[in-house]
Amino acid sequence: MKIHPIIMAGGTGSRLWPLSRETYPKQFIRLHGEDSMLQATIKRLHGLAGITDPLIICNEEHRFIAAEQLREIGQLSHNIILEPFGRNTAPAVALSAIQIAKQDPEGVLLVLAADHVINDEDAFYTAIKSAILHAQTNKLVTFGIVPSHPETGYGYIKKGQPQGNSAFFVEQFVEKPDLTTATEYLLSGKFLWNSGLFMFKASCYLEELKKFSPDILQCCQLALNHTASDLDFVRLDKVEFEKCPSDSIDYAVMERTKDAVVVPMDAKWSDVGSWSSLWDISAKDHDNNVLHGDVIAINSTNNYIRAENKLVTTVGVNELVIIETKDAVLVMDKNQCQQVKQVIEELKKNKRNEHQVHRQSYRPWGHIDLIDRGNHYKVNNTKVKPGGKISLQVHHHRSEHWVVVSGTAKVIIGEKTKLLSPNQSVYIPLGEKHALENVGKIDLELIEIQSGYYLAEDDIIRLEDYYNKRNKG
Repeated sequence: MKIHPIIMAGGTGSRLWPLSRETYPKQFIRLHGEDSMLQATIKRLHGLAGITDPLIICNEEHRFIAAEQLREIGQLSHNIILEPFGRNTAPAVALSAIQIAKQDPEGVLLVLAADHVINDEDAFYTAIKSAILHAQTNKLVTFGIVPSHPETGYGYIKKGQPQGNSAFFVEQFVEKPDLTTATEYLLSGKFLWNSGLFMFKASCYLEELKKFSPDILQCCQLALNHTASDLDFVRLDKVEFEKCPSDSIDYAVMERTKDAVVVPMDAKWSDVGSWSSLWDISAKDHDNNVLHGDVIAINSTNNYIRAENKLVTTVGVNELVIIETKDAVLVMDKNQCQQVKQVIEELKKNKRNEHQVHRQSYRPWGHIDLIDRGNHYKVNNTKVKPGGKISLQVHHHRSEHWVVVSGTAKVIIGEKTKLLSPNQSVYIPLGEKHALENVGKIDLELIEIQSGYYLAEDDIIRLEDYYNKRNKG
């Protein structure tokens, strides 16, 4: 019997703004350790036997970030399914189950979220080994986290009759409670936090989905009938998938099936749903502060302070979250972390874009850091990884001036090709076709100055498209 890990890497993680943004959400950020949360989730699987290569379900907009992070840890193998639209967890798992069932009808899915922290891996492995026994008998297993305090930010699972020594029938799924109710749950010992992690045979999940949510199953089957391979990705039929209802596994199947069991997991787990929850699970200094980056904290206690680019100093402050990024700073009472969503709403209302994008944006060939901009100019620091190419393209509203800082650039302008080394520059007139390639062994870094009356990213006509970007960004 093989275990097929399915990693759900969708979502935006808006409560961890300003570090997490729509175009670069928390699962791709190095929040807890040296790896991104997605990478840590995959590496955690190495401690289990009988595991196949993971299948990643991710938003189409994040495809190049996901692929690069899998490549960094040697796990990229045409194993990313792209969702053109977010449709919650039930369809995401259905897509995976359909794919796996074709190859391995008795295959067991281990469904994991890409943005969870698990600090006790031995307890994690123990719970999974227990779950395997129940999945083999056609049960649909969910993992319930043993609660450590009366949490109001999670849903709960009420334990029913024992199933052997390691599991219980699911008696009830409960929505997020108020504090009084959460305290009662904790004291009763009958409730577990709903982790959103699952294990079941692909065939069993599809059978229950057909019984309780046949419209989801049908849409996913049709969306997979006409997939397209694109680099390391599997693209769905957009027309069919757009028709798919949006629903969670809990609502679509787990709350309705008679075969749901819950395996308790006491693995120092967190879904890192807020800055305060990240403070809870992080190592602290002698003043109970969690400090990342260039930070000096004087007479300051119980804070979470993260400096991404600049020196951050505090004097005499307590119970704060302070997050510094290149284009935004958040200062917040640590006990009001759930109110970050109000900042997001205000940004949207004022038609700003800081909830969507960072100053630094990522491309399949590298990244761009917006250094400065005015009414008719923009200055970027652009880095292109070895072998990376910027597609042959034309701009109708801007000219560009490139200055190489490091590395070697192969530049095409019109019908001419030239090599540029550090301190050399080139000018691209408005309307002239051009392309760029890093032909060296180190990163190519250049300063790009754009000038014109319209500088938006949609002023790109690609004549060659190496990465199937379809004139977006």
